[in-house]
Amino acid sequence: MSPSEIIPLAFVMGVVGSLHCLGMCGPIAMALPMGNRTTAGRLYGGILYNFGRVLTYTWIGLVLGLTGGFLTTPGVQSSISIFFGAAILLYLLLPSGLKTTVGKKTPGFLLALRRQLGKLLSTQTNSSYFGIGLLNGLLPCGMIYLALASSFLAGGILKGGLFMLSFGAGTFPAMLAAVFFGSFINQQVRLKLRKAVPVFLACMAALLVLRGLNLGIPYLSPSLPQDTAAVETTCH
Repeated sequence: MSPSEIIPLAFVMGVVGSLHCLGMCGPIAMALPMGNRTTAGRLYGGILYNFGRVLTYTWIGLVLGLTGGFLTTPGVQSSISIFFGAAILLYLLLPSGLKTTVGKKTPGFLLALRRQLGKLLSTQTNSSYFGIGLLNGLLPCGMIYLALASSFLAGGILKGGLFMLSFGAGTFPAMLAAVFFGSFINQQVRLKLRKAVPVFLACMAALLVLRGLNLGIPYLSPSLPQDTAAVETTCH
C-alpha cells in the first residue's frame, strides 16, 4: 500500500472503530481521575491520555510493519491478507456462547496490566493520564487486532507505523469527547454501539480478502508487484 492509500483507509477505520472504542475502552476514558480540574485542565488530560494510546498503537505498528516487511513477499502478503480476512469472518460466525467462553480466559500479563491501570486511575497527575493511555493501547480489542493485521501487511516499518498512527488519529476525536461527555453515554448506548461493530468488521474482513485476491482494482484490490526474484528471471 502507498501512503495515499494507507492514511485515508486507516483513518476511516479508526473513525468507524470509535463506535467500538466507546463501548469497550470508553469506560476507561470516562473514569480518568480528573477531580475538580478546569475545562482546560480536562482537555489537557484528555489529550495526554489519547496521545499515549496513539503512541502505543504507532509503536506496535512500526514493529509489525518491520516484521512484515522482512518476512513476507508480495505473494505471501496476499495469502496472509486472505487468511486474516477469513479468520475474522469465521470469528464473527462463531456462536456467542463460544466467544464468551474464550473471552473468560484471562492471560497473566492482562491481569498485571489491569492492576497497573487501577493504580494509575487513582492518581490525578498528567503523567498518570499519559501512562493510562499507553497501557490502554495494549488492551485486547477486535478493532485493534484488525488494524494491526493491516499494519503487518502495509509493506514496511514506516508504512506499518503510519497505518497505526492514522488509525489512532481516527479514534482520537470520539475518545477525547468521551472524557467530557462520558456521563451521557450510558450502558444502553454502549450496547447499541457494540452491535454496529460486527457489520463494520465483516466489511473490513471482506476488504482484506479482496486485497489478497490481487484483482487489479485500484484501492479495493490493487495489483501487487511481482517478487524481485521473478522479475530478475524474466529479465534474463
